[in-house]
Amino acid sequence: MSGGWLRTCIRRFSTQAALVFGIIILILATALPSNAVAVESIPDFFPIRPLSFDISFNQRTFAPQARVIAVQAGLTAFRYGNLEVRTVYQYYSHHTSTFITDQNSLYLNPRWNNFIDILDFPKDNPINRMIRHILFGPLEDRAVPYLGALVGGTIPGRDSNSPGYLYGGQVGVRFPVARGFSVDMGLQYTRFEIHFKNEPDLSQQWLFTTGVRF
Repeated sequence: MSGGWLRTCIRRFSTQAALVFGIIILILATALPSNAVAVESIPDFFPIRPLSFDISFNQRTFAPQARVIAVQAGLTAFRYGNLEVRTVYQYYSHHTSTFITDQNSLYLNPRWNNFIDILDFPKDNPINRMIRHILFGPLEDRAVPYLGALVGGTIPGRDSNSPGYLYGGQVGVRFPVARGFSVDMGLQYTRFEIHFKNEPDLSQQWLFTTGVRF
């Protein structure tokens, strides 16, 4: 790995790193409005769990033929109250009759869990309780809705010999089903730089994920 490649990575990702810290500070300021919550919450670095694993497979056999595989794996790098910062690796492979391309991405995923609970007013009929009841029904007290950001980069792979940047957002919900085990469903949008056959450009990706957390 050459020094030039490393310098390129540092130059491309410096802005994204600053954005990550800004998002974390914003979420901390919003998600932890009271002194009581701040006292009860203890910063936890690299708790590792929950670990996550998501997989998506799609194969089209007609007009045109294509196969798409996406795999994500992540761990928790930081937790503080309702703030959770995850580190995620994603592998994405797209096969058609004319080309095959693989994409590897590594990004940070700061999340604000239970973000709708900021709407805990008015006292007699809180808005957040109404939203939970409408969206989750009998699981309203167990559901953990979250809002997140994605900031990182793409790693050189097949048909791609240069790194690129990546950013996006996500919204989803986690349902605990047993002690230490939950099901997670989310919708995420990413915009990333990719070099395909020596041609750099920005690509967009919508991904609906369903996976497990343990």
